Amino acid sequence: MPHRQRLGHIQLDEKTMVRRKPEVEHERNIAIYDLLEENYFAPQGGDFTGPYHLHLRLEDNRLIFDVRQPDDQPLTQVPLPLRQFQSIVKDYFLVCESYYSAIKTALPSQIEAIDMGRRGLHNEGSELLRDRLAGRIDVDFDTARRLFTLICVLHIRG
Repeated sequence: MPHRQRLGHIQLDEKTMVRRKPEVEHERNIAIYDLLEENYFAPQGGDFTGPYHLHLRLEDNRLIFDVRQPDDQPLTQVPLPLRQFQSIVKDYFLVCESYYSAIKTALPSQIEAIDMGRRGLHNEGSELLRDRLAGRIDVDFDTARRLFTLICVLHIRG
């Protein structure tokens, strides 16, 4: 039943929520919308069927994928050490800042070059996420890209 191996709800930990730039909120909203529209998300190691509810949170230097049934009953939790993601998230933030600054004043060719770097880092982060989830949660590349966006949003602190 591949169509049931999907996310039906996503919740980010609001305890660490800070006031974010409009660009970041826009990316967060698009990632959640796109994820809910189309995704492949299949927890491994049990006879699970979705659609699943996913609660993403940061806890003790770990990213927690808290997977639940539609009635919010817990199914599984997958912790990932944040250290694995810190360097790529930092680099991604730096390139994004350059991109948002460039779109105001730079030439189209310069914007395109920065955007290519931004997409490359995003792809790298998405592949890292897929690798770290392997054997625990199976996701396709597009789902991993959108989840990586949300991981970046969770890294923003006040």
